[in-house]
Amino acid sequence: MEYVIRTPAQLGPILKSRRQQRCLTQSSAASRVGLKQTTVSAVESDALRTSVGTLYKLLSALDLELVLRDKHAEPAKQRSSKREW
Repeated sequence: MEYVIRTPAQLGPILKSRRQQRCLTQSSAASRVGLKQTTVSAVESDALRTSVGTLYKLLSALDLELVLRDKHAEPAKQRSSKREW
């Protein structure tokens, strides 16, 4: 499933939801990548204050990845599979 996140306020709740869907506690997610439980809690409640490095660690713990794309581009699922030359 893909999520479009445009603000830090949207990031924390989505990460929390994905963690819970994977049946992970904050402590178990944190221990997977060498973070503290309080760090996971802080990201989930106020992602604006997290570092990029911490974000990547938490994404890794949740088996998620960061994808950048042009916001005006069509979502991958809607793109035509035909190749134009």
